[in-house]
Amino acid sequence: MNPNPSLIDLATAEAELKRWDDAYANDSSNNPNKYEAQRRDARRAVRRISENLKNLGVIEKSESEKLTDELDRLYPNAHSKKKVNYNGVMYQIRYFPLEKSRSRKTVKEWGHEWVEL
Repeated sequence: MNPNPSLIDLATAEAELKRWDDAYANDSSNNPNKYEAQRRDARRAVRRISENLKNLGVIEKSESEKLTDELDRLYPNAHSKKKVNYNGVMYQIRYFPLEKSRSRKTVKEWGHEWVEL
């Protein structure tokens, strides 16, 4: 992947994701896993490019993402459900699956965010 992606790269990746999602939606076969690998790879590409563009400052991060970055910097080894006090407000880190295996039993990639309590 390009180390310095552009908005064009993001638009291309989003178009590719839409193409595979449309192919899946319009498929009349009896295979629920058809195009699953292509859709997973396209989702991952969009996620990675968006993340890189936000880190480079090309796309502005949301307030939630800015807060998560700041609390990650202050608490880099926070475990699930850790509660912290930041500027007089309590926050808790929550982890959630970004990507699961085909069987949906194994998490392949985790995401996290800090939420206000």
